[in-house]
Amino acid sequence: MERRVNRFINILFLVLFSVGVFAQDIEYGMTRKTYEIAGIEVQGAENYEDFVLIGFSGLAVGDKIDVPGSQITKAIKRFWKQGLFSNVSIKAKKTEGNKIWLIIELEQRPRISEVRFEGLKKSEREDIEIKCGIRQGSQMTPNVEDHAKTVIKKYFAEKGFHNAQVHIIQKPDEDHKGYVRVMVAVDKKAKTKVGKIYLTGNEALTDVQINKAMKKTNDNHIVNLFRTKKFVTAEYEKDKEAVIEKYNEYGYRDAYIVADSVVPNPENPDRVDVYMTISEGDKYYVRSIKWVGNTIYPYEYLDATLGIKPGDVYNLKTLNERLQTDDDAVSKLYTDRGYLFFNVEPVEVNVENDSIDFEMRMYEGKPATINEINIVGNTRVYEHVVRRELYTKPGQLYSQSDIMRSLRELAQMGHFDQEKLVPDIQPDPENGTVDITYNLETKSSDQVEFSLGWGATGLTGSIGFKFTNFAIQNMFNKKAYRILPQGEGQTFSINLRTNGIYQTSVSLSFLEPWLGGKRPNQFSASLFFYNQTGWSSRYQKAYQNLYNSYSSYYYYSGNSNYYQQLAEAEADKDKFIRQFGAAVGYGKRLRWPDDYFTFYVELSYTLFWMKDWPYLLITNGMAHNLALNLQLSRSSIDNPIYTRRGSQFTIGLKITPPWSLFSNKDYSQLPANERYHLIEYHKWKLSGRVFTPLTRDSKLVLMTRAEFGYLGHFNKYAKSPFETYYMGGDGMAGYSSGYSTEYVALRGYSAGSLTPYDISSGRNLGYVYNKFTMELRYPITLEQNATIWALGFLEAGNCFADIREFNPFNLKRSAGVGVRIFLPMFGLLGIDWGWGFDKINGSKQYSGSQFHFVLGQDL
Repeated sequence: MERRVNRFINILFLVLFSVGVFAQDIEYGMTRKTYEIAGIEVQGAENYEDFVLIGFSGLAVGDKIDVPGSQITKAIKRFWKQGLFSNVSIKAKKTEGNKIWLIIELEQRPRISEVRFEGLKKSEREDIEIKCGIRQGSQMTPNVEDHAKTVIKKYFAEKGFHNAQVHIIQKPDEDHKGYVRVMVAVDKKAKTKVGKIYLTGNEALTDVQINKAMKKTNDNHIVNLFRTKKFVTAEYEKDKEAVIEKYNEYGYRDAYIVADSVVPNPENPDRVDVYMTISEGDKYYVRSIKWVGNTIYPYEYLDATLGIKPGDVYNLKTLNERLQTDDDAVSKLYTDRGYLFFNVEPVEVNVENDSIDFEMRMYEGKPATINEINIVGNTRVYEHVVRRELYTKPGQLYSQSDIMRSLRELAQMGHFDQEKLVPDIQPDPENGTVDITYNLETKSSDQVEFSLGWGATGLTGSIGFKFTNFAIQNMFNKKAYRILPQGEGQTFSINLRTNGIYQTSVSLSFLEPWLGGKRPNQFSASLFFYNQTGWSSRYQKAYQNLYNSYSSYYYYSGNSNYYQQLAEAEADKDKFIRQFGAAVGYGKRLRWPDDYFTFYVELSYTLFWMKDWPYLLITNGMAHNLALNLQLSRSSIDNPIYTRRGSQFTIGLKITPPWSLFSNKDYSQLPANERYHLIEYHKWKLSGRVFTPLTRDSKLVLMTRAEFGYLGHFNKYAKSPFETYYMGGDGMAGYSSGYSTEYVALRGYSAGSLTPYDISSGRNLGYVYNKFTMELRYPITLEQNATIWALGFLEAGNCFADIREFNPFNLKRSAGVGVRIFLPMFGLLGIDWGWGFDKINGSKQYSGSQFHFVLGQDL
């Protein structure tokens, strides 16, 4: 009875409300009367077309309505429900007989003329502006305000700010009628962190093991020292799943979380405590494994590949990895032979006590043939240059390994963003084919080097260009020119360096990676010229006096330009060393032992011309260096810039003809200019680098390296003064490119400080060296426009004057940190700080702190 009374009261209220609307301007009796709508007007909604609002009301001219009646009430409710109007009324303008003219009066909610955000960082503001829905020019309604608050609170809750407060303030815009200025004020409060995790029911796994399994929900336990402590609900849900997965790894397949709760910490409102009750269940073991549906491989081979034997602890994670995801998983056996549609499902056919019988149900299908290979996004090189690098060809059987190798080769080209090389594989089971699309994002890999300065010897600087998409075939094709002819993926470099009047060098080089265009056979050619001028005897004397203990710089100069003026005046162009050199090389990719191997052979010639040059054994005359360079190498790295996995190994021999063995002369009695007229040596190089990812995302990488070099001789009286090793520092030759000296970096020690010298002559005696490096790398950003990573290193090495003195355990040790920046336009840049732990060549002082700059090469 009471419910009927309440319903009657509600109906009566609606009827009275409707009557009240009409009673504002026109008097009429309470008796219900039926009218025909003769006209409808709309007032107060300038931003909307009248016909749109009339249609929205549900009323139309010609309709018959009761006054008072439900039609008017429903029309008003429709407008209120949208939230776009702050006041709604429907009035009778006039009535004539059974006809009525209506007026719909609306008062619009204000529009937004300006939006301001307070309490947010720039990146946060940009994210929230897109998501919250409050935009300049849009209408401000209660729904919009509530939605914005919900979105902003959710946004910060996902970042760990669960107590964030949002205030939205509206103020009328005095300059624009019907508009408001909106300020969104956000107080993020402190991040919500995990106070303590309370676990019950866990016996098989310790609290520490469960803590480590939860990647993002961590308390202040010592095992979480370097892990995030903030609480994010979505991450917490993932971590609960991770706990169960960890139990599955230990054989507890029935483990589940009975109950869990997140409770505010009573002592700290910015922290929450997590309570979790776990039911572990029993520990299970594998009793038997049976393969069903296999015809390609026998079950014995599949058992060996799977690597799980009867009696092993049940481990769902390992089982799935060995079946699907590992590099040598069972599925890879099939996908590498074209069986793209292969599928294997492990089924527990029997569970008895603590033992499980597995049946591996396989669907091998038919081999898939590659139908189309599509290249998308390449705007840099000719398409045939890309296609020749691919190991996948139309008509071949599908192979997952071929796709991965193709991605590696595309990365090695350097023309595409390595981080975005993801193939689009579209299988067609009906036809047994597959289409593969390589989506490429082009990047420029051309580089420019430029430096300019003013020193004691005048203008110093360098300028160099490296074009990595050169096309010598297009020299006479004007359409292929972009500064130089481009499109074939060849490399052309030119470099000019000067140290004023003192030193000048010019070099040119060319590399064709696919000689003939059919096989990856490499052809290279290079030319260089080097000139260094000596000083007059007067300058040498002045230079010595300049720094003696009794005289100051200004005593001799009288002004700060004296040193430079003296250098310019006293350079003796009749004293010099000059070098002319050329080389041609040919490299071939091998097929055995595998196609990661390459063999390279190079023939080089260098002419050394000395005149009154007191810094070498040869003061006057010429020396000829004709050498054959043989190099066998293997490279399987995945990325030439930030390498995550793979290795590089090289064994090389550079050898000259043994001129002294062809001569009857007594070299012990020959003057230097005759003894070294034809340079002879054999130079050995062994090096290896291995890259090992240490995390699942392969970002944290350990690089280990070992090197050994030896410069040998055929005649002890004709040991080459050229091609020696210069060890220590950053390994950059700089302007003193010297006498074909090989610079070997060892951080933590100054440049050349580990090189043995003949004290009487100042001659470089670095004939043997070895070096070991361990380097831990982590990327800061891997974007196309800049690849940046930080590193820490341990390094050790030494240089010796004779192979008989060589001791691989007599090492100079160092450690330090550094950063690398790869800019496509400038190449690799970096800075390292190292600390040398050992004394240098009999010195009483330790090397200590050293900074090293990197330009163009990795140390």
